[in-house]
Amino acid sequence: MAKRLIPTLNRVLVEKIVHPSKTTAGILLPEKASKLNSAKVVAVGPGEIDKAGNKIPVSVKEGDTVLLPEYGGTEVKLGDKEYYLFRDDDILGTLHD
Repeated sequence: MAKRLIPTLNRVLVEKIVHPSKTTAGILLPEKASKLNSAKVVAVGPGEIDKAGNKIPVSVKEGDTVLLPEYGGTEVKLGDKEYYLFRDDDILGTLHD
């Protein structure tokens, strides 16, 4: 079984961030309480080639925290972890502190 996946073209491999369902004091949080559909970028492809032959690089890099659409992506299991593949165009933006 493969241990590492390197995306092709303009694809981005992400690992979704699981938000806690309880506070440190043990209070249960509602499921929709300001949770963003965010993920950590694990790997990126080299980019896409346009019709003129120019390389269009991927707009995110490994380690970025990104905002994902509610639906979409392709689920990939590597070992016991779940990852998702998205096209660079599908990523809504990057999140910063």
